[in-house]
Amino acid sequence: MQVVVKKPHIRMEGEISAELIKFLKEKYRDVEVIENEDEELVEITQSDWYRNIRHQISPGENMAIYRKLHGLSQETLGKRIGKFSRQNISNMERGHRPISKAVAKRMAELFDVSVEKFL
Repeated sequence: MQVVVKKPHIRMEGEISAELIKFLKEKYRDVEVIENEDEELVEITQSDWYRNIRHQISPGENMAIYRKLHGLSQETLGKRIGKFSRQNISNMERGHRPISKAVAKRMAELFDVSVEKFL
């Protein structure tokens, strides 16, 4: 059995008491209990689905995905990676403006991912 709490990230495996599961559900609400070994959680970037679809995602779409995952507005992202206006960020996300290597590098550092995601 596995129990996974999304935020804060807690993962337990093995024999887990019903009392502990009840406590976690009351305390954190977003708790997933996996009783079947075949339903083991997999890091999304290691899944077949992700490997197949990642070639269909443009650098601008990746930019928008990571910006939203980190709760940043276009304006805030523009300030964090340089002096870019909201409109410039919007144009990069929609593919109307290319993402330079320098900007890709700053975003990779900001989001702690590979620079290739934005090139």
